Amino acid sequence: MDSTRGVGPTAAATDHGGRTGMTATDEGHIDALTATAADEMNTAKETDGVASNAAIVINRRSNSIENDLMQVKAHYCSEVNESSTKSLLIVGGVFIGAICALALVYLNFPDLDENEQHVLKLPTTMDDAKALGLVLSRYTDTHYYQVLVAYFSTYVFLQSFAIPGSIFLSILSGFLFPFPTALFFVCLSSASGASFCYLLSYLVGRRLVWRHFPGRAADWSSHVQKNRDHLLNYMIFLRITPFLPNWFINITAPVINVPLAPFFFGTFLGVAPPSFVAIKAGITIQQLTSSSETVTYTSLLVMAVLAMISLLPVIFKDRLRKKFD
Repeated sequence: MDSTRGVGPTAAATDHGGRTGMTATDEGHIDALTATAADEMNTAKETDGVASNAAIVINRRSNSIENDLMQVKAHYCSEVNESSTKSLLIVGGVFIGAICALALVYLNFPDLDENEQHVLKLPTTMDDAKALGLVLSRYTDTHYYQVLVAYFSTYVFLQSFAIPGSIFLSILSGFLFPFPTALFFVCLSSASGASFCYLLSYLVGRRLVWRHFPGRAADWSSHVQKNRDHLLNYMIFLRITPFLPNWFINITAPVINVPLAPFFFGTFLGVAPPSFVAIKAGITIQQLTSSSETVTYTSLLVMAVLAMISLLPVIFKDRLRKKFD
């Protein structure tokens, strides 16, 4: 037998590119797979390139947005600082204007004797109030309206800029004017001065508080909105009771969005009971040695009762609402 017959096909199979035992179909499959793998690698490289470019674009865009935000923030802070500066300048201008108006009132005041001129000042003690009362009482008969305008202007000035001393003016009014006139003008002066202080705080303080304490301001404001129907009663209660100083109420009311109307009328009505006590004590001002003597246990009891009465409409209204709900 020819010994080459058994090895011929095998030799032919090993001859094609050194691929042992593969047919032409297998080789075609391998070439196709190789080409596909190469295409996928090229596609992956292209995708990586696109992704890299996209990442670069996104990074640039992010940096651009961040820069824009920083510019906006800087612009906003600049506007806020500029606005705050303007507000402070306006308040300073208002204060200077009020000083000038007060000086004009006193320039039109009757001429005083030399030994009386040093007494004409803001009283800070009971002795100052007594001396001022004695001097002014000499002019109330002949220059009644000038004394009244000077008194009213001074009281409003003190309340507007939260300057202490209005308690002595309340006591002094009982000594200078008839009781109904004194009570009306003390309440009107308090409400007017407090409203001016409210507006000044709205101009300056509200912006500063909302900028530095936005969370607390929003929380306080939400409580005010929930009790919006009873703000007049609450304002009367706060004015009658000594829980919060009047200057604190004047400054914080606009910050927490208390409307001006209930603020004004609540102040006018709420200061009446304590003013009543001070004016009654002023009738005998020469017997007083300090402002604390105007407050007695009886007056405290009366003011406590009036404070509770001011809240009765709120209590009854809430109970009726719960009953019908």
